[in-house]
Amino acid sequence: MTVFLQYDQAELDRQYDQRAWAPNAAQVIQRYGDNGDRARSLLGEPRAYPYGSSAAETFDLYPCASASAPLHVFIHGGAWQRLGKRESAFAAPAFVHAGAHFVVLDFALLPNVTLAEMAAQVRGAIAWLHRNAETVGADRDRIFVSGHSSGAHLAALVAVTDWQGQFDLPAGTVKGVLCASGIYDLRPVRLSARNSYVRLDDETEQALSPQRHLDRLGCDLIVASAEFDSAEFRRQAREFSSAAGASLIEGIGMNHFEIVETLADPEGLLGRAALAQMGLSTGGPPP
Repeated sequence: MTVFLQYDQAELDRQYDQRAWAPNAAQVIQRYGDNGDRARSLLGEPRAYPYGSSAAETFDLYPCASASAPLHVFIHGGAWQRLGKRESAFAAPAFVHAGAHFVVLDFALLPNVTLAEMAAQVRGAIAWLHRNAETVGADRDRIFVSGHSSGAHLAALVAVTDWQGQFDLPAGTVKGVLCASGIYDLRPVRLSARNSYVRLDDETEQALSPQRHLDRLGCDLIVASAEFDSAEFRRQAREFSSAAGASLIEGIGMNHFEIVETLADPEGLLGRAALAQMGLSTGGPPP
């Protein structure tokens, strides 16, 4: 019996389990951490800041040498329940070398908070950075965001945030967002095995599905998918980018976990796109 589109329950569950499509997932995730360590060996330890009231609400800032530089904020993936800022700093050298500050967010993970609370934390972090731009030496008029996997879902929610109504901030608080291999409509997630821990209901499915709130899209948007993402993740990327009128790019020869590594390469698929979105030159390979 089909439960969503052409999928029965077992196949829908498989479509939303990206490890089923990437046999090297564990090794690639290990590289995230190893390359985060390498970034710190090159750049030094980051500056850590709290942005909210809980211990989870912090970010690491990898500063560039320029005063009042643009800011790139990375939102890590991990199925909304794993990873953190230390494993997710691998792209910092590419942005710092190009003249941008690089921020990696931490936020509370499922099941310690609800998905709605997680989204509120991420949005709160962006609001904090806009209000406190001078504190971190950034240009509040040049804030850009990227996210991967579940982090791409959160980045897409940032892109459709009502900054004026929710935070009393300008509509253009974020200038550009890049979403890689994410989920933009939560209906199939709710119908899949993932809902055993995501725990979506009618209200949260509607509120937290970025594709349903594109009337609030207030920034440039780039959507990326990997050639070896599941068919459902590729469909989500196509339909979200089409509905939003956004650029769609594809990581040829890459799987779900590999595509985000290209953010660390100024000539890679995501690195090149993100730096161009920010109006920055790649300036050659990172140090």
